[in-house]
Amino acid sequence: MARRCIITGKQVLAGNNVSHANNKTRRRFLPNMQNVSFISDVLGRVRMRISTRAIRTIETNGGIDAFLKSTNDSKLSKEALMLKRRIERVQVQKA
Repeated sequence: MARRCIITGKQVLAGNNVSHANNKTRRRFLPNMQNVSFISDVLGRVRMRISTRAIRTIETNGGIDAFLKSTNDSKLSKEALMLKRRIERVQVQKA
């Protein structure tokens, strides 16, 4: 399972543990990834694995549908863009 957020693009970073004696050992900084279900107005329940920062961003923008609609396509990952297209397709079919 990839440790990369499909909304924000946050991924694993590398750095050093630095001891009091200034000894340095390599370590990894892992993003805080969560399995989340969002309620889409069009699709119903949508499950994703995203970072906690992305959860806050989506909730601030009024839900997954509103967030994807307001976000530029060039800023979305391939998976998020596919979800956006799916939502648009279902909206056109319902109209």
